[in-house]
Amino acid sequence: MTPVIETLLSHRSIRKFEDKPLTEEQVTVIIDCARAASSSSFIQCTSIIRVIDPEKRRLLAEYTGNQAYVAEAAEFFVWCLDFNRHLQIKPDAQLGYTEQTLIGAIDTALMAQNALAAAESMGLGGVYIGGIRNNPDKVADLLNLPDYVAPLFGLCLGYPAQDPEVKPRLPSSLIVHTDEYQPINKDALAQYDEVVRNYYRTRTGGTKEMTWSEQIDGTLGKEARPFIKTFLERKGLSTK
Repeated sequence: MTPVIETLLSHRSIRKFEDKPLTEEQVTVIIDCARAASSSSFIQCTSIIRVIDPEKRRLLAEYTGNQAYVAEAAEFFVWCLDFNRHLQIKPDAQLGYTEQTLIGAIDTALMAQNALAAAESMGLGGVYIGGIRNNPDKVADLLNLPDYVAPLFGLCLGYPAQDPEVKPRLPSSLIVHTDEYQPINKDALAQYDEVVRNYYRTRTGGTKEMTWSEQIDGTLGKEARPFIKTFLERKGLSTK
């Protein structure tokens, strides 16, 4: 097993960090690794906002649902889909297509995953913050994001001050299909549900017992952010 594989398979979300800064060299390497990610048609439609200002960090922690680690982590980055840069290069660029929004989201996620993997390979830890989309207008105003730029998620990075278990993922038998899409293997799902139940029971000392299926039932039983489509359209994205 290579060091790269060991790093990827040992991923955990870290939400408690030591009060220790990263060096500028570390930050540069992490960003360089992000920049090295694949880009659809070489469009390179991502911008990264490195948030250093303590007051902006405090507000972002509030906007994301009072997630304290947004303010406490050594570094916090907001990852944005960005077609405004292209508009500055080509003022008559044909923008607003849904396919462009998909490309931006995919490219940005690939870059962010490179960044986190690089950070973890250095002994750092992190956690993605989807709560950035809880208040996208406030985040956009705070970070002065122009049209055709949308905040997708955040990323906390720092030295871990906790050592959580690796969260059990769906087994390959439930996600890998051969030649065509296949119905869910209910026996494999039942086994995985018990693994997840035991994980939560152990992690919380018995205060939470939930299967993955139960979690999905709760999560997908309602629309989490019904305002996102309108926000994207106001930014000039996914209008056609």
